[in-house]
Amino acid sequence: MDELYERILLLEYHQKLLLDMIQPVNKDFDLLIIKKRLAEKEVEEFFQLCEELSAEMEKQKAEKFVFHFPLFKQFISKLNGKLQPEETIQACLKQNIYPELMKVLRLNIK
Repeated sequence: MDELYERILLLEYHQKLLLDMIQPVNKDFDLLIIKKRLAEKEVEEFFQLCEELSAEMEKQKAEKFVFHFPLFKQFISKLNGKLQPEETIQACLKQNIYPELMKVLRLNIK
């Protein structure tokens, strides 16, 4: 069992080195998923959060909201703890994931 564990550690280390070597081309969010070791379920939860916030943003726009800080607070509170808000927003913008939502959220970063 120890040998298997050692092999897993070695694979993880080599994967980390490989990730540092490659230059992503518009795949910043995908790279972030790998670096932060998010599981598929965690990524699905992130996309579900973005769907909910996008719908809320559209509702707020229809009601002529100008400031979306509550939306940003909700994003931060529900964002997976492995992810940093600013880094995640930037990666999504570069990869064109929920661009309208991410632009609005980026406005709230200090």
